[in-house]
Amino acid sequence: MIQKYFRIFTMIFIITLGTTLGAGLLAGVVVAPTIFHSELLLGSELLSRFQEGLLMTQVFERLAYVVNFLVIITILYEVIKFKSFENTKWSMIFTFLVVASGLLFTSYYIPQILEMQSLGETVTSSDVFNNVHKGSELNFKLFAFSTLGLLILTLKKALR
Repeated sequence: MIQKYFRIFTMIFIITLGTTLGAGLLAGVVVAPTIFHSELLLGSELLSRFQEGLLMTQVFERLAYVVNFLVIITILYEVIKFKSFENTKWSMIFTFLVVASGLLFTSYYIPQILEMQSLGETVTSSDVFNNVHKGSELNFKLFAFSTLGLLILTLKKALR
Protein backbone atom coordinates (compact mmCIF):
# COMPACT_ATOMS: atom_id res chain seq x y z
CA MET A 1 0.00 0.00 0.00
CA ILE A 2 2.79 2.44 0.91
CA GLN A 3 4.60 1.50 -2.31
CA LYS A 4 1.49 2.49 -4.31
CA TYR A 5 1.41 5.94 -2.68
CA PHE A 6 5.13 6.40 -3.22
CA ARG A 7 4.67 5.62 -6.95
CA ILE A 8 1.93 8.27 -7.12
CA PHE A 9 4.20 10.71 -5.28
CA THR A 10 7.00 9.85 -7.74
CA MET A 11 4.70 10.71 -10.66
CA ILE A 12 3.75 14.00 -9.01
CA PHE A 13 7.44 14.71 -8.38
CA ILE A 14 8.37 13.99 -12.02
CA ILE A 15 5.56 16.22 -13.29
CA THR A 16 6.61 19.00 -10.90
CA LEU A 17 10.25 18.73 -11.98
CA GLY A 18 9.29 18.87 -15.66
CA THR A 19 6.78 21.67 -15.21
CA THR A 20 9.18 23.83 -13.21
CA LEU A 21 12.00 23.23 -15.67
CA GLY A 22 9.69 24.07 -18.57
CA ALA A 23 8.38 27.22 -16.88
CA GLY A 24 11.91 28.39 -16.09
CA LEU A 25 13.12 27.75 -19.62
CA LEU A 26 10.05 29.47 -21.06
CA ALA A 27 10.66 32.53 -18.89
CA GLY A 28 14.36 32.73 -19.71
CA VAL A 29 14.39 31.67 -23.35
CA VAL A 30 11.06 33.02 -24.66
CA VAL A 31 9.63 35.66 -22.33
CA ALA A 32 12.83 37.57 -21.45
CA PRO A 33 14.00 38.11 -25.05
CA THR A 34 10.47 39.12 -26.06
CA ILE A 35 10.12 41.66 -23.27
CA PHE A 36 13.63 43.07 -23.64
CA HIS A 37 13.25 43.43 -27.42
CA SER A 38 9.63 44.55 -27.52
CA GLU A 39 10.51 47.40 -29.90
CA LEU A 40 11.22 44.81 -32.61
CA LEU A 41 7.69 43.45 -32.29
CA LEU A 42 5.90 46.75 -31.77
CA GLY A 43 7.84 48.85 -34.27
CA SER A 44 8.88 51.48 -31.74
CA GLU A 45 10.17 51.68 -28.21
CA LEU A 46 7.17 51.98 -25.90
CA LEU A 47 8.92 50.89 -22.71
CA SER A 48 12.28 51.88 -21.27
CA ARG A 49 14.81 49.20 -20.33
CA PHE A 50 13.90 49.87 -16.69
CA GLN A 51 10.18 49.28 -17.36
CA GLU A 52 10.96 46.10 -19.29
CA GLY A 53 13.02 44.97 -16.29
CA LEU A 54 10.08 45.62 -13.99
CA LEU A 55 7.87 43.41 -16.16
CA MET A 56 10.46 40.64 -16.30
CA THR A 57 10.91 40.77 -12.55
CA GLN A 58 7.17 40.19 -12.15
CA VAL A 59 7.46 37.07 -14.29
CA PHE A 60 10.29 35.71 -12.15
CA GLU A 61 8.55 36.76 -8.93
CA ARG A 62 5.58 34.59 -9.91
CA LEU A 63 7.90 31.78 -11.03
CA ALA A 64 9.37 31.85 -7.52
CA TYR A 65 6.16 30.27 -6.16
CA VAL A 66 6.66 27.31 -8.49
CA VAL A 67 10.35 27.08 -7.56
CA ASN A 68 9.55 27.11 -3.84
CA PHE A 69 6.95 24.38 -4.33
CA LEU A 70 9.56 22.30 -6.16
CA VAL A 71 12.07 22.86 -3.35
CA ILE A 72 9.55 21.61 -0.76
CA ILE A 73 8.47 18.56 -2.77
CA THR A 74 12.12 17.75 -3.59
CA ILE A 75 13.08 17.75 0.08
CA LEU A 76 10.09 15.55 0.97
CA TYR A 77 10.76 13.12 -1.87
CA GLU A 78 14.45 12.76 -1.13
CA VAL A 79 13.89 12.35 2.63
CA ILE A 80 11.52 9.46 1.90
CA LYS A 81 14.07 7.94 -0.47
CA PHE A 82 16.84 8.46 2.09
CA LYS A 83 14.86 6.70 4.82
CA SER A 84 14.31 3.72 2.56
CA PHE A 85 17.99 3.70 1.43
CA GLU A 86 17.02 4.32 -2.20
CA ASN A 87 18.90 7.48 -3.06
CA THR A 88 22.27 7.67 -4.78
CA LYS A 89 25.23 10.00 -4.55
CA TRP A 90 24.05 11.76 -7.73
CA SER A 91 20.48 12.20 -6.55
CA MET A 92 21.80 13.70 -3.31
CA ILE A 93 24.06 16.10 -5.23
CA PHE A 94 21.30 17.20 -7.61
CA THR A 95 18.85 17.52 -4.72
CA PHE A 96 21.26 19.76 -2.85
CA LEU A 97 21.81 21.89 -5.96
CA VAL A 98 18.08 22.19 -6.72
CA VAL A 99 17.28 23.19 -3.13
CA ALA A 100 20.26 25.54 -2.68
CA SER A 101 19.97 27.31 -6.04
CA GLY A 102 16.17 27.42 -5.83
CA LEU A 103 16.23 29.05 -2.40
CA LEU A 104 19.02 31.40 -3.46
CA PHE A 105 16.89 32.48 -6.42
CA THR A 106 13.69 33.03 -4.44
CA SER A 107 15.12 34.23 -1.12
CA TYR A 108 18.13 36.29 -2.19
CA TYR A 109 18.19 37.30 -5.85
CA ILE A 110 14.54 38.24 -6.36
CA PRO A 111 14.30 40.30 -3.13
CA GLN A 112 17.66 41.94 -3.91
CA ILE A 113 16.57 42.88 -7.43
CA LEU A 114 13.19 44.14 -6.19
CA GLU A 115 14.93 46.29 -3.59
CA MET A 116 17.30 47.76 -6.16
CA GLN A 117 14.44 48.42 -8.58
CA SER A 118 12.53 50.25 -5.85
CA LEU A 119 15.46 52.67 -5.59
CA GLY A 120 14.96 53.74 -9.19
CA GLU A 121 16.35 53.59 -12.66
CA THR A 122 19.80 54.92 -11.80
CA VAL A 123 20.48 52.05 -9.40
CA THR A 124 19.47 49.42 -11.96
CA SER A 125 21.98 50.77 -14.46
CA SER A 126 24.84 50.45 -11.94
CA ASP A 127 27.60 47.86 -11.91
CA VAL A 128 26.28 46.50 -8.61
CA PHE A 129 22.87 45.76 -10.14
CA ASN A 130 24.46 44.25 -13.24
CA ASN A 131 26.58 41.94 -11.05
CA VAL A 132 23.55 40.86 -9.02
CA HIS A 133 21.62 40.27 -12.23
CA LYS A 134 24.45 38.22 -13.78
CA GLY A 135 24.68 36.21 -10.54
CA SER A 136 20.94 35.52 -10.66
CA GLU A 137 21.22 34.35 -14.28
CA LEU A 138 24.08 31.98 -13.43
CA ASN A 139 22.23 30.72 -10.38
CA PHE A 140 19.08 30.07 -12.41
CA LYS A 141 21.09 28.18 -15.03
CA LEU A 142 22.50 26.01 -12.22
CA PHE A 143 18.94 25.50 -10.95
CA ALA A 144 17.71 24.48 -14.41
CA PHE A 145 20.64 22.11 -14.98
CA SER A 146 20.18 20.53 -11.53
CA THR A 147 16.44 20.17 -12.06
CA LEU A 148 17.09 18.47 -15.40
CA GLY A 149 19.63 16.14 -13.77
CA LEU A 150 17.23 15.21 -10.99
CA LEU A 151 14.43 14.71 -13.53
CA ILE A 152 16.57 12.34 -15.60
CA LEU A 153 17.66 10.35 -12.53
CA THR A 154 14.10 10.08 -11.21
CA LEU A 155 12.71 9.08 -14.60
CA LYS A 156 15.46 6.51 -15.04
CA LYS A 157 14.66 4.94 -11.67
CA ALA A 158 10.87 5.14 -12.18
CA LEU A 159 11.00 3.43 -15.57
CA ARG A 160 12.78 0.34 -14.26
